[in-house]
Amino acid sequence: MASISNNTPVQPSNQQLTGLGRQLVLNHLLDEPAAIKALEQSRKENLPLVAYLVDNKLVRDKDIARLASRSFNLPLLDIEALEVDKSVVQLVEEKLLRQHFALPLYKRGRRLFVGMSDPTNQRALEDIKFQTRLDVEPIIVSQLQLAKVLEGAMDGQAGNLIDNDIGDLEFSADTDGGPKVETLTQADTEDAPVVRFVNQVILQAINRGASDIHFEPYEKIYRVRLRQDGILDELYKPPVAMAPRLAARLKIMAQLDIAERRVPQDGRLKLYLTKQRAIDFRVNTLPTLWGEKVVLRLLDPSSAQLGIEALGYEDRQKEQFLKAIHRPQGMVLVTGPTGSGKTVSLYTALNILNTTAVNISTAEDPVEINLPGINQVNVNPKVGMTFANALRAFLRQDPDVIMVGEIRDLETAEIAIKAAQTGHMVLSTVHTNSAPQTLNRLLNMGVAPYNIASSVTLIIAQRLARRLCVHCKEEVHIPEEELINQGFRQDELKELTIYKAVGCDQCNHGYKGRVGIYEVMPISEEIGQLIMENGNVLQIAEQARRERINDLRQSGLNKVRMGITSLEEVNRVTIE
Repeated sequence: MASISNNTPVQPSNQQLTGLGRQLVLNHLLDEPAAIKALEQSRKENLPLVAYLVDNKLVRDKDIARLASRSFNLPLLDIEALEVDKSVVQLVEEKLLRQHFALPLYKRGRRLFVGMSDPTNQRALEDIKFQTRLDVEPIIVSQLQLAKVLEGAMDGQAGNLIDNDIGDLEFSADTDGGPKVETLTQADTEDAPVVRFVNQVILQAINRGASDIHFEPYEKIYRVRLRQDGILDELYKPPVAMAPRLAARLKIMAQLDIAERRVPQDGRLKLYLTKQRAIDFRVNTLPTLWGEKVVLRLLDPSSAQLGIEALGYEDRQKEQFLKAIHRPQGMVLVTGPTGSGKTVSLYTALNILNTTAVNISTAEDPVEINLPGINQVNVNPKVGMTFANALRAFLRQDPDVIMVGEIRDLETAEIAIKAAQTGHMVLSTVHTNSAPQTLNRLLNMGVAPYNIASSVTLIIAQRLARRLCVHCKEEVHIPEEELINQGFRQDELKELTIYKAVGCDQCNHGYKGRVGIYEVMPISEEIGQLIMENGNVLQIAEQARRERINDLRQSGLNKVRMGITSLEEVNRVTIE
């Protein structure tokens, strides 16, 4: 990390550099090309220059603060030791403060003293002056302290979080008495701010393509986070006092018991965006130390209609997948951790098989997406509707294809295998890390090796990796030795181009959307023989390699070769 130097300043040659950027180069905190690139990128990401420099660890925030104080002859203040007057903060709209990274500290007569990390940001000073009609004077503060204190000061401005222009939203909740439709309008006067805030969060989640919304209470803070492309990102920090009202609002929408706060509750919710499009939500509450955490899982029916081309299968993998599901009998298992896209893979297969000539039944816990033409059953162990009981019922109803949400125990596994051996195609999931481990998991459940070898047709292990943004991804140079250590071959290094995430206004930190990484393993005669001989995971994996079956790591590296994702992302989601 660079530090402030006493060397004689060298005048930058580039005329783009002015203000603080120029001072950073003059004082050797940043070289000129890096400063120009940082300025361009900060403009592209719509961030203040100092925020970009600190976020990307190009210059320390304390060094920038000391330089700005010395260069522009302005006082430097440690604002963490200052008690911020929220009445002064509220003189300026939150949107403006977040845009400029500025914080009103105190007011003396007609003068408003504003904490800033970049005093050369004249636009910020002018905007604040125009809004407050006061004389604005900057005070230098470090960027990290400013971001922390600014966030805390915003907690009390719940009203600013709420978009008063949000239109009416129409929801329905599935209850025992049938769906109850509720239109959330501005007529809900008692808790209108909470209603509008929840509406806004839900709409932002949909617009960003989020998969989950987390409403989380803690002792001193309350936060709302979105899971977008598999990564959680903080969206809002409303006041802690709103926690009970937000939980109650969400429970009312899902027709849950608002008086019951001691046990978890599950519900469903449907949002009607248009007459043609609706999005389902799975709602779960969890009593925590500081209140009820509520998580909404977005279940967009359109995700089940993507088609196999959009999932990311390689040509050979796609061919093996389609061949397996079109067999008249057998079992196809999809494995991977929670959130790895198993449900979408199964629904894609069901959509391919869903014709008027085929009888399809599914047992799910719970049913996530409604598929017309398919008989879907919600598993409910409390009333005796288990996976095993549902399967027994299916076999008495002349099925062609059966989908079991998850094989969790020996009873379910044996019934599913019996169905696969007696003329039915069975689709299901198992929680393991790789395809060979799935066979070992079935053996550990107590399934006989002969039954596994004679019924299981194909095993798919999968992960979801974030796609690189096509608008901003950049080529990156990695030493050959490191590339070989990562799993690339020596003979492919000359023509290998690897890209890294950058970030722009079109994406989320350099990524946009996700792609599947797959290990597709047909059960060949040789693998079947290993199963019969009680072969271990390593022996099965070695045989799969001999049959040119890519494991998850190799499939991930193929996506890197094609420029679809980054090496860092493959390292995050695959196990070496």
